[in-house]
Amino acid sequence: MEVPNEHTISVKELSVGYDTLSVAKNINFTVKSGELCAIVGVNGIGKSTLLRTLGKLQPRLKGTIFIKGEKLETYSPIQLSRALSVVLTELPASKNLTVQELIALGRQPYTNWLGNLTVADKKLVQQSLDSFLLTELRDRKCHELSDGQMQRVLIARAMAQDTSVILLDEPTTHLDLYHKVQILKLLQNLAHHQQKTILFTTHEIDLAIQLCDKILILDGTENPFGNPCELIDQKHFERLFPPEMVVFDAKTGAFKVNK
Repeated sequence: MEVPNEHTISVKELSVGYDTLSVAKNINFTVKSGELCAIVGVNGIGKSTLLRTLGKLQPRLKGTIFIKGEKLETYSPIQLSRALSVVLTELPASKNLTVQELIALGRQPYTNWLGNLTVADKKLVQQSLDSFLLTELRDRKCHELSDGQMQRVLIARAMAQDTSVILLDEPTTHLDLYHKVQILKLLQNLAHHQQKTILFTTHEIDLAIQLCDKILILDGTENPFGNPCELIDQKHFERLFPPEMVVFDAKTGAFKVNK
C-alpha cells in the first residue's frame, strides 16, 4: 500500500459509526499540505462522525487513517496533540478566560507541567491573535464575545497549537454571510500560507465550492472526492439533493430552489 507523504491526512476504505452501526462507509481521500478541504452532505449522513473519527475522538469501524504517513492508532495522546488539532461545535467550559488565555491553551502539548510559556510559545500566541484579527480583543473575557468572535478565538487556539492537520466541525454555524466568508477566508489563508492541512464540515456548499481546494461529498454510496471543478463536471452536486426541491446550477456553482 502506498503511504502518503508527510503533512497529509489519508483515508482508505473507512467506515465510521457507533458500536456496530455504520453511519458512513467506503470513504477514501487524501488531503495534502497547503490544502483546504470541505466535507459536505445532507443532515445525518455522518459528517461530524467522520470528523470525530479522524480526530481519534471515537473509534473507526473499518479501514485505515494515516496522519503524516503514520497510522492514527499508533499515535499516543501527546504525539497526536502535536500533529492534529480539533475545533468542535461544543463551546469550551471555561468561558471566563480571556481571549489570550484561551488561545494560549493551544500550547499545552509543548509546555512543562507548570504550563509556563516560553518566548517561542508567546510568539505563536501573538501570531494567532494577529492572524485572526483578535489583538484588540486579547483581554476580553470569552463570555463577552459574539459567536463570530468566539469562532475566531477557537480557530486561533488551534493555530497556536501549531499542528500539521486542523479539523473543524461546522466552523460557520450561526454566523451571518459576512462572517461565514470571513472565517473561511481566514482558514484558506492559514492553509495556503502556512502549509496546513485543514478539513472542515459544512452546510455552506456554495462557499466551499468557491473557496476550497478539495471537497469530500458524503452521499452514502460513492462518497466522491476531488477539486470542485471536477465534482461539478462529474455532476455529483446535482445528485446531492432531491431534484424536485433543489437543483444545482453548474454554470454558477450554486444551488437554487426548484420553482
